[in-house]
Amino acid sequence: MEYNQSWMAIGLMGGLEAGAISLAAGFLLYLILHLANRYLAWSEGLRIGWSYFIAIVLTASGDLWNLFYFNYSSGLQSLQLLRAKLAAVHDPDHIGMRVLFEFLGAAIGVYVAWALLSGDWKRRLTRRG
Repeated sequence: MEYNQSWMAIGLMGGLEAGAISLAAGFLLYLILHLANRYLAWSEGLRIGWSYFIAIVLTASGDLWNLFYFNYSSGLQSLQLLRAKLAAVHDPDHIGMRVLFEFLGAAIGVYVAWALLSGDWKRRLTRRG
């Protein structure tokens, strides 16, 4: 799902901003599925998997599609079409880094929500070897 990225920075800061958005989405989606679990009766794995998948679809699918399209599409054979497509993408030079941070942000958001809501989080976060 494409969202307006014109306000985002470029480069590393833009990647961190995109990752923060994905982190928040992953956290909120796991929270929603955790609260809805009395009706769904899903296991931990299903809640983690679906919240991560939905967070990726909501936050990273636009950048992931652009990354795939620019690398593997044979439809970009004219220079004018390539310029038009690149003009529509926010920061095309760092799109791979943005996708990576979106994937990592969603994973970290889901993990933090799982660690906080699954109980006994102090033991899990302060485990010593």
